[in-house]
Amino acid sequence: MKDSTPIGQTASVDELCRWLQCESPSTAVDGVNRMMDLVVEKVRGTSISIERLPGHSGAGDIVILRSRPEDETRNAPILLLSHLDTVHQVGSVRTSMPIVQRDDRLFGPGVSDMKGGAYLGLTAMLEVVRRETARRPITYVFTSDEEIGSPTSRPVIEKEAAKAAFALVTEAARPDGSIVTARCGVGRFKVGITGTAAHAGRWEDCGQSAISEAARQIVAIDAMSDHSQGVKLTIGTIGGGSAENVIPANAEFSIDLRFADAAKGAAIAAQLKALRSEHAGISISVAGGINRPGYARTEAIDTLFGHAHALAAEIGFELRQAPIAGGASDANFTAALGIPTLDGLGIVGGGGHTAQEYGLISSLKPRGMLLERLLETL
Repeated sequence: MKDSTPIGQTASVDELCRWLQCESPSTAVDGVNRMMDLVVEKVRGTSISIERLPGHSGAGDIVILRSRPEDETRNAPILLLSHLDTVHQVGSVRTSMPIVQRDDRLFGPGVSDMKGGAYLGLTAMLEVVRRETARRPITYVFTSDEEIGSPTSRPVIEKEAAKAAFALVTEAARPDGSIVTARCGVGRFKVGITGTAAHAGRWEDCGQSAISEAARQIVAIDAMSDHSQGVKLTIGTIGGGSAENVIPANAEFSIDLRFADAAKGAAIAAQLKALRSEHAGISISVAGGINRPGYARTEAIDTLFGHAHALAAEIGFELRQAPIAGGASDANFTAALGIPTLDGLGIVGGGGHTAQEYGLISSLKPRGMLLERLLETL
């Protein structure tokens, strides 16, 4: 950015910039593991215990930090969750996403989603451990595959959540500073269609087009969306056919399902799994299902938010709840287990998953203080 200004006004911004410089898309295992190294390096020499689980199935490592692990059986811990993978490919820092500061905005890959929040969470944990002011033990799980659905980290998250009293997730706060207390559930499906190939110039025995069937199914699937009921379906990718002059024997497309209500989500998922063709000679297969349960606002979550709201007021800012979020996070897993969960406790920012991703530098101090106070008072 030509009108960028120098970075490095504070030590925290300097260190966060070093985190941003370490590019870590989900599929770049070496990069994600270097991020885990930075976390371990920052904690080493403290009383916090470090457990590092080797990555598998194409994902990076998972790091689990614990304060007072010996106390966990008597006093349920607070679970902190952050992911260190991003959606931005290696090389973005040198091309489309240089790390720059423009007024109060810090730009860079993953600054809001969610290295800014991970940095705040880790700093808060270190501070309350140093002061010995936490009321409960703290378990902090850093994951490496959230941006691709948390396939390897979900069991770890759910295992730790089952032992926790509360879960705090450091995804970015909304641009207006509001935090997240409810998220849609998510389903992912792959539809495969098999027809019968034939020469496109033959009038008789002309085959069965898999692409035409895909078009019919897609129109019907689009009609299932009902925003008034909190249901949205998106056809994300599509492919098929072998040549312009061949009636296509194969087609495939993907479906993204978002739902606010668990029962409605399950009903739509069942409809998708039962897709059939009305045309003889065409078969349909559907793989996938719901991969993130809904994160519903409950009385316990409202109480937890009220506590955070009061702490924020003491610090000097008003904390607000965002409307239900269409995007999912690892908070969906903890909330679905009945653990009172707050999300969006990271840096205030916007532009996630784009080259314009940013975080507000002025939010680092108050949001970090809020995390500290939550760890001290829950």
